[in-house]
Amino acid sequence: MSVRVIVAAMIAGVSLTLAGCGGGAPAEQAAPAQEPAAAESSAAGGAQVRADLIKDWERQKGQLHMIADAMPEDKFAYKSTPAQRSFGEQVMHVAQVNVKFLQAVGGNAAQPAFMSQMPKTKAEILSALDQSYDYAIALLNEQTDESITGTVDAGFLGESSRARVFWFLLGHSMDIYGQMAVYLRLNDIVPPASRGV
Repeated sequence: MSVRVIVAAMIAGVSLTLAGCGGGAPAEQAAPAQEPAAAESSAAGGAQVRADLIKDWERQKGQLHMIADAMPEDKFAYKSTPAQRSFGEQVMHVAQVNVKFLQAVGGNAAQPAFMSQMPKTKAEILSALDQSYDYAIALLNEQTDESITGTVDAGFLGESSRARVFWFLLGHSMDIYGQMAVYLRLNDIVPPASRGV
C-alpha cells in the first residue's frame, strides 16, 4: 500500500470516529436543525402544564369548598387542641397562603380584597377561599405556554418556575385539607369525599 492510501484511510477513520462521538463538523451542522424542534417541544410542554394546572386548581377549589362547608358555622371556632388553629383559621390559612405566594407569579389579575380585612362569618370565609382559587385560575389563564415554565423569585422556595409555585400551593392546600378532615371527624362529621365510600 502506498503512503497516500494509508493516510487517506486514517483521515476517513478519524472523521467517522469524531462524527460518531459527537465531535467534528457533522455534529455541529446537525445541532442548529434540532433547536427549533426543542423550542416547539418546550412550548408544547408548557401548554400541557398550564392546562393540567388549570384543571387541578378548578378541581381542588371544589374539594376545599365542600370540606369547609361541611363544618357547621358554630364549629368554625373548634380547635383539636388549644395550640392548633381553629377550623375557620385553617380555611383562612389556605386562602391567605394561596394569595401570598401567588404574588410571586406576577400578573394583572386583581388580588382578592379579603387580604385587607379578616373574614369572620362562615359565608365570608368560604367566599375568601373561593376568591383565592379564582385568583390562581385567573393568573393561570394569563400565562403563556412559555411563561408558565419561566422562573421567578418564589421566596423560601428560591428561584422556581411559575408552574412550581402553583404545584407547591396545591400540595400545601391538600396538607391542610387532611387536617380539616380530622377536625370534621372529631365532631362526628364524615368528610364529603368519604361519604358513600
